[in-house]
Amino acid sequence: MKKHLIILALMLAPLTVFAQKFGHVNSENIIKVMPEWQQAQTDLQNLQKQFEDDLKRLEDEFTKKSEEYNAQQATLPDQIKERREKELQDLYTRMQQYYQESQQKLQQASVEKQQAINEKILKAIKEIGAEGGYLYIFDVSSGIPFINETISVDVTDQVKAKLGIK
Repeated sequence: MKKHLIILALMLAPLTVFAQKFGHVNSENIIKVMPEWQQAQTDLQNLQKQFEDDLKRLEDEFTKKSEEYNAQQATLPDQIKERREKELQDLYTRMQQYYQESQQKLQQASVEKQQAINEKILKAIKEIGAEGGYLYIFDVSSGIPFINETISVDVTDQVKAKLGIK
């Protein structure tokens, strides 16, 4: 009797593996059509433009003061020369710092916006997974080398629907 139960369990074990549901999703396709992603791109472009405009103003101020200094340099007393050279050096340093800070802020804003989008997608994938009884849902955009689509269900459209995307 015990032997028959073991044989029966071994025969049914492969069936339980096939009863598991696997899904896959392409998050890149979802992200590209999300209104949040499009808004994030617009916000980042606006922020970059603001930083570029501010930097341009600093560059223009530096250029103007540098040209004035070069034109008057020969006639200026040494003390004033030194003071203006220091002003130019300080302005140049400020431009460099502003550029570095603006790049860091732009990168940080990009990461924050992408993280919020990723969290929203992940939440929708988890909900689809729970509702559909999936064992795993793989993201094909993350570089998975192979997914057998005959035993894996593409849930990309379901995730889009969950997010309210057409």
